Amino acid sequence: VGDGNLPAPDGKSSRATAGALTILNASGHVVSTIAGGDINGPWDMTAVRRGDRAVLFVTNVLNGTVAANGAVVHDGTVVRIVLRLHEGSNPEVISNTVIGTGFGEHTDPNALVVGPTGVGLDENGTLYVSDSNGNRIAAIPDALTRTSALGGGGITLISGAPLDDPLGLTVVPGGDIVSANGNNGRVVETTPGGQVVATR
Repeated sequence: VGDGNLPAPDGKSSRATAGALTILNASGHVVSTIAGGDINGPWDMTAVRRGDRAVLFVTNVLNGTVAANGAVVHDGTVVRIVLRLHEGSNPEVISNTVIGTGFGEHTDPNALVVGPTGVGLDENGTLYVSDSNGNRIAAIPDALTRTSALGGGGITLISGAPLDDPLGLTVVPGGDIVSANGNNGRVVETTPGGQVVATR
């Protein structure tokens, strides 16, 4: 299990640092840490297992954010990290690829940082990302296999109402994308074609 951390001493975004991913075993104990490379303010993550590999998709929100002092910068990223899993030993990082760039992000006195958050992978290999700053859901096709980053914050699936600061996100059986609004607590279900089919 992976867990992201973004240290901010005294809760101040001006003091936020790159952070790391903490790897926990089945008992919840820390077994290793992944830091450096393209990890810079990990904000959310999803993972899939493929045999002896685990594929992590991590959003990052600190690329130029602190220096901008509250202004929006479009440097948020999504990184794919592939781990080799060994029986009886710690996972080993075997590749690190930035697959999405250009997501809006900024520091915020109430939320620490606003940027790309929830991520979910569908069975066709498309990764969906909650873009809180842009109030939209973005898509990154071929997320498991792409060798270069898709710029511009991915492809917009849906933006605006009924989204209202989308945060958490998952892909449900059948392929629809379910996101949770941070501003009003509503959950929005969207098809892969961008049609809203339900809000609750």
